Amino acid sequence: MSTDGVDNSKRRFLTIAATGAVGAVGAAGAAIPFIASWNPSARAKAAGAPVEADFSKLQPGQMLRVEWRGKPVWIVRRTEQNLKDLAGLTGSLRDPASAIVDRQPSYAVNEARSIKPEIAILVGICTHLGCSPTYRPEVAPADLGEGWKGGFFCPCHGSRFDMAGRVYKNVPAPTNLEVPPHMYLSDTRILIGVDEGNA
Repeated sequence: MSTDGVDNSKRRFLTIAATGAVGAVGAAGAAIPFIASWNPSARAKAAGAPVEADFSKLQPGQMLRVEWRGKPVWIVRRTEQNLKDLAGLTGSLRDPASAIVDRQPSYAVNEARSIKPEIAILVGICTHLGCSPTYRPEVAPADLGEGWKGGFFCPCHGSRFDMAGRVYKNVPAPTNLEVPPHMYLSDTRILIGVDEGNA
């Protein structure tokens, strides 16, 4: 086979062009999934999404647990006695007036730390080292003493919180339990993670 009259420069150009085209397709094929991986997954998007909760079946003294952003959120229907007891605990609490405002929205800076006094909505994570306190609604149990009017007790290091999530003095937890942003959709339905001011 004779190679007389063959233009080698055209052959080299076509070889380089074909190699470049195949390389570009390969690079694009690798780049698309890589760039797509920068977007948050559906699971990650859902983790930060607001959560709706219906507490219509919650009786006075009962608590409902829901999950928002991977954290437990407690919805507690307080009794009339719970609400009366809140005022009498002021001297035993580290921050009774919720002066540390980064732990709750502005509408929860009150004695009950809530929009509706009978409903407490709290993030169920101790502000000391992140354990989850237990709900202890009973009054004056032997292990918590005569002054205990119900609330939340952290078994990890002994921090105590009243029925509004306010921290007692002389315990490891530095601040009150967090009140998440929330808004009422009806008398018995709430949306946790967003409030009317930020909607």
